[in-house]
Amino acid sequence: MHSWPIPTVPSVAGDPVPLRLHDTADEAIRPVRPRKTATMYVCGITPYDATHLGHAATYLTFDLAYRVLLDNGHEVHYVQNITDVDDPLFERAERDGVDWRELGQSQIDLFRDDMKNLSVIPPRDYIGAIESVGEVVEMVGRLLESGAAYQLDDEYADVYFDRYATADFGYESNYDEATMAELFAERGGDPDRPGKRDPLDALLWRAERDGEPAWDAPFGRGRPGWHIECSAIAVNRLGVGFDIQGGGSDLAFPHHEFSAAHAEAATGHPRMAKHYVHSGMIALDGVKMSKSLGNLVFVSKLVAAGTDPSAIRLGVFAGHYRSDRDWSDEILAAANERLDRWRRAAAAASSDVTATITAVREALSDDLDTPRALAAVDEWADAVLGGRESVGSDAASGFTGPGADMAVALDALLGVKL
Repeated sequence: MHSWPIPTVPSVAGDPVPLRLHDTADEAIRPVRPRKTATMYVCGITPYDATHLGHAATYLTFDLAYRVLLDNGHEVHYVQNITDVDDPLFERAERDGVDWRELGQSQIDLFRDDMKNLSVIPPRDYIGAIESVGEVVEMVGRLLESGAAYQLDDEYADVYFDRYATADFGYESNYDEATMAELFAERGGDPDRPGKRDPLDALLWRAERDGEPAWDAPFGRGRPGWHIECSAIAVNRLGVGFDIQGGGSDLAFPHHEFSAAHAEAATGHPRMAKHYVHSGMIALDGVKMSKSLGNLVFVSKLVAAGTDPSAIRLGVFAGHYRSDRDWSDEILAAANERLDRWRRAAAAASSDVTATITAVREALSDDLDTPRALAAVDEWADAVLGGRESVGSDAASGFTGPGADMAVALDALLGVKL
């Protein structure tokens, strides 16, 4: 499956700063130490609805990581999946009276447009679940052969992963047993499925049901489970022990926990990724964005209404990526004001900007500290403008000298276009 066009990411003069990221498993901020090519996997969308600010915040987080890695001279092998066969997609399609494939394709197209508009660097490999069925079948077969998985003996011979197949299950999320049980039930698990060895055992292969898509496999026709899809796609393109596994904080358990356990049981490697990185949730006016509450803010609608995508980025970056944070009209207005002030400062700048660019680099390299990076640019803009609110700018005409240097740096490092 094709992704979206690659934005131009300019090179920045000066000395880059190596990236350090918080690792959920170790509960610490540690250096990312890639070889020449950094490897990163970020869980993609289930395409049953448009991209809202919660989705965007996650992909903007890892876009920043990508940009810092590029600034440090690394190539980046970035992989992202699309869960284009799953229950939420079927349910939405049935509700709307459309074919689930058509619904999925329409939302994938919209997601691509949103990512293009936000100048998000696309993955090298953009892989749908349907494309990866053969890979899933192969990995499930290996897990069955090794005893890490088992098949139920009833009407539907579903295949499940044995949560005790790896010695360190639970290391990635660090949740206790009660929390895992609660979240497993809330986030797509089936703890009450009869015949399972343990309530937390996760579905690997769902045996064919009437009216559902299914594919052939040695263990019976069916379709992939959620966690195994990401595990197979990541391992087959990045290997095990890749640099960054990313997603929203709601994916830490069960999704990332099981994806890691599947890969580790299938390969014998002790740890699927070196860093497990999770972005916080976005609320609207203090209330968590939820489809059931109808309080979603969609990227496509903001852009259609004339919102500058760089202002969307600045609004998201106003809070630290790991924090649960708010979105509101006031935050968007502040982002627009900040963007306008930066543009006017770039038009008026006459002094060297090296110190500010270094401050931005240092902040982003310190666990993507965007509030500190934005504050450094604000300080520069205040110094340039010196209270001269009448200073104008014409971004279309471009900038020269120090203003051009700042524009290049902010485009490269923050994806913000002056």
